[in-house]
Amino acid sequence: MASNCFELMMTKLIDIKEIFGRLKPDEFSKSMEQGVLLLMDSIINETANEYMPYVWKRLPNAVKDEIVVLADQESPKFLTAFMTDMQENVHEVMDLKFMCVTECVQNKQLLINIFKEVGEKEFIFIKHSGFYFGFLFGLLQMIIWFFYNGAFVLPVCGFIVGFATNWVALKVIFLPTEPIKLWGGYEILGLFLKRQEEVSETFARVNCVEIMNTKAIWESILNGPKRQNFFAMLRAHSIVFTENMVGGLRPVAITAMGPARFAAMKEDIATKIMEKLPTIIDQSYEYSTYALDMENTLCAKMQSLSKKEFERVLHPVFEEDEFTLVVVGAFLGALAGFLQMIILYTD
Repeated sequence: MASNCFELMMTKLIDIKEIFGRLKPDEFSKSMEQGVLLLMDSIINETANEYMPYVWKRLPNAVKDEIVVLADQESPKFLTAFMTDMQENVHEVMDLKFMCVTECVQNKQLLINIFKEVGEKEFIFIKHSGFYFGFLFGLLQMIIWFFYNGAFVLPVCGFIVGFATNWVALKVIFLPTEPIKLWGGYEILGLFLKRQEEVSETFARVNCVEIMNTKAIWESILNGPKRQNFFAMLRAHSIVFTENMVGGLRPVAITAMGPARFAAMKEDIATKIMEKLPTIIDQSYEYSTYALDMENTLCAKMQSLSKKEFERVLHPVFEEDEFTLVVVGAFLGALAGFLQMIILYTD
């Protein structure tokens, strides 16, 4: 069910590259600015104390601060270039369908809750339709019984009535997919399709709150099946950033520790940036949520679909369980008919 739902969503409603392209790299960099400054201060101090403790301890605080400020000046270029690279290769670092399906598989109640809320009115209709359609089909059974009252008629008719009641109720929800005009300005349209705007709003809101939120997206990038691509990309940009940041210190650093140890220090700084930057990515959540605008995008795309397209987005999810519902109705109808037969034909 989850796979069908999100397969259709990814192909019909969401272009993740277009949506991710809404992030402005410079704005993203600004949202991370304070966190990156503190992060670089920590990394520089940690690395300097490890590789050149004697020199670092004797440097004036003003010089140390200047080095951190230099790193801070380089960080916007680093983050901007990194985000631009991510946008251009978003399919290489993120699998949105995998994220959504995994979340629903791990939390099955989540998908159930989504469709209970989206189809709340239709589920109420199905519950009540048992009385309306059951009564109409029961009248036909009564006519048959009037002309032929064989014992087997009751369970057989019960089976047919139970089957037909649920089958008709389900068809009325999704059919017809195109309005059929009647005399007097009335029209016939599937009950679910009549609520396209309302359903779209509910579906988009619940999905973007429960599943496709900014936190979940970043967690999927950091921990999903394509995380190796993400960290390889981050590592490449971290190396360039480190080279630009410590390049001005090269003469002093090489004199203090030698070229081999200097090269090892650069590698260590790049590794620390790669490992620790994801720990402050939450500082970008507010901006990312605003820029991606997933809820409004999903809602607008669903509302703009034709009735037939809208029916194919959500109906396949329900189709998996329609047969079960119809069979259960037929079984209960046959059981009721069998009990009637026992009552009427048992002396």
